[in-house]
Amino acid sequence: MNDDPNPAGLHRLITGQMADALIYADRNGIIRVWNSAAEALFGFPAAAAIGQSLDLIIPERLRAAHWTGFDRALANGATRLGRRAMLTRAQNQAGETIYVEMSFAVVADPATGVLGSVAVARDGTARRELELARRAAS
Repeated sequence: MNDDPNPAGLHRLITGQMADALIYADRNGIIRVWNSAAEALFGFPAAAAIGQSLDLIIPERLRAAHWTGFDRALANGATRLGRRAMLTRAQNQAGETIYVEMSFAVVADPATGVLGSVAVARDGTARRELELARRAAS
């Protein structure tokens, strides 16, 4: 018996069942992959998120800065932060601003070049509250 599913099937199992939100957007910023953890974190079912612009989860006041960074990362083939995660604000389905800890990477194919960007995210509320508490205590 072979316990290893085919690579494509294994990829879908891993990305679908991982604990952190996984979002892949193409070069135009259109969401193409949205896992179940992204559904839970942001509140949008995959069917409502896939095919939409990343603006779906970016608060309006942050969009210009986001798109500047997105375009720069795709042009450079790398993000400004490298592999480091950052605490940032996002927007959920209810329109509320939430804090998320997110890391980003440019996805590139050696043969065809940059394809888009992938983000991994988790709820950052506890981290934000801890930072605020530390500042208040100082």
